[in-house]
Amino acid sequence: MRIAVLKVLIDSVTMAEALGIVESFISKRQPRFVATANAEMVMLAEQDSEMARILNQADLVVPDGAGVVWAARHQGCPVPERVAGYDLVQVLLAKAAVCGYRVYFFGGAPGVAEKAKETARKWYPGLQVVGIRHGFFAADEETGIIEDIRASEPDVLLVALGVPKQEKWLDAHLRELAVPVSIGVGGSLDVMAGTMRRAPLWMQRTGLEWLFRLYCQPRRLIRMMALPRFVLQVLRAKKD
Repeated sequence: MRIAVLKVLIDSVTMAEALGIVESFISKRQPRFVATANAEMVMLAEQDSEMARILNQADLVVPDGAGVVWAARHQGCPVPERVAGYDLVQVLLAKAAVCGYRVYFFGGAPGVAEKAKETARKWYPGLQVVGIRHGFFAADEETGIIEDIRASEPDVLLVALGVPKQEKWLDAHLRELAVPVSIGVGGSLDVMAGTMRRAPLWMQRTGLEWLFRLYCQPRRLIRMMALPRFVLQVLRAKKD
């Protein structure tokens, strides 16, 4: 079931259900796109019709942020739990190590994907990371990147180019990439590489992860202004 949070349709799924859906995508071998929606992305979709279209055409949109979970509950259509993108990546990598799924890391600053690969192999023995590529590239390099991904034949492509670049890049190239599952993962590779910290568990559970991010990255202040606007939009939408 999909729930509308402002202009974005969110799949009402648990982590276990999301993993099951991703595995079904892998088995079917058709290119699929998975998005991890938080309040910032929903607000971006309010202003960017292309982003709204991309999210609403995605094959799976998980409720990543605490704000999205709150909004769904406030509207009377609660989602069962938050499915954080980083956590979904970890669950999927653990499953990939057991089932032999092939994974490609694409994104982050130079060196980040390599460090994330080392971490992933340490955490998940047997994991096949079949390719890596940093996320800094010129337009004339895209063809080579796509060819490398295709030649590596991954089952899962993790794209960490930041929002909305990663979603728009995948929308433009999903078919030619021919990867069963492609996921926009934001800063997940940075966290795995150790170049970015994740909020303590108690802050994640109480919906304060945004505050920790702001503390670690004060430059995010302008982006974080989307959060109060998101709350106001949801409140207004319910009244209407």
